[in-house]
Amino acid sequence: MASTAPVAVVIMAAGKGTRMRSAVPKVLHTIGGRSLLDHAVAAARGLRPDHLVVVVRHERDAVVAHLSEVAPDAVAADQDETPGTGRAVACGLASLPEDLAGPVVVTSGDVPLLDTATLRALLAQHVERGDAVTLLTTVLDDPTGYGRVVREADGTVSAIVEQRDASPEQRAITEINAGVYVFDAAHLRRALAALGTDNDQGEVYLTDVVADARTAGLPVSALVVADHWLVEGCNDRAQLAELGAELNRRTLERWMGTGVGVVDPAGTWVDVSVELARDVVLEPGVLLRGATRIGEGARVGAYA
Repeated sequence: MASTAPVAVVIMAAGKGTRMRSAVPKVLHTIGGRSLLDHAVAAARGLRPDHLVVVVRHERDAVVAHLSEVAPDAVAADQDETPGTGRAVACGLASLPEDLAGPVVVTSGDVPLLDTATLRALLAQHVERGDAVTLLTTVLDDPTGYGRVVREADGTVSAIVEQRDASPEQRAITEINAGVYVFDAAHLRRALAALGTDNDQGEVYLTDVVADARTAGLPVSALVVADHWLVEGCNDRAQLAELGAELNRRTLERWMGTGVGVVDPAGTWVDVSVELARDVVLEPGVLLRGATRIGEGARVGAYA
């Protein structure tokens, strides 16, 4: 069986994030004690890629400085003035060896709940099927704003259509593209070189690589995840708060599963880097940050 370790992971972190209304770059906002970018890096690092690339553009210096702290082994690739996700990945590939071969995972710096297990499952499907492109999708009751996954009558993926370019029939589709992919490196490099900007925004869409693969008769598949939180992106302060609350809920649930007592989960906040031993009890209002470690049997008083 082929290796399920990717030759490279490319994380797109070049977006403006203007809806955050902040002087801080979007990917540097934090939930659970980590920046959004650091969450993306942690998930990617679990795959043990040969190369880890983060594509940067807006607020470059701040993002690169942060990257040097959380992932000094990562390569920062600069996106040029040509907009679009396809161009971002092309710039990321340009920082890698020209003879790169094998699976390339592409993800985003603003999807903080995406975990290594999900990326690993996507990668495994890609390798087992011998896909040119494997994409991550989910089904939403309200898919507004997301690219729709178009399938043939037999269920195979034929294209991804951005909402602004979609027909009324395509907008009625509820399966959406999560913006996370595994590509065959050779196909990705060839397809990106041929991509144009014939769309409403005049951007180079990475999603066009899917249609290109279908036109070339190459296999494409999708992994549908039921848990939409795993692929929920962050574009404004409200979404940041929602994602932070969901991450905290999951963090506490994990610790309670190991024998930690949490009297009031709704009012208790624990960073993802905190370590708790068995029979620790957290009373209401506890806030634990950073490298905090609590030993076995300790009780942390209310509002500590």
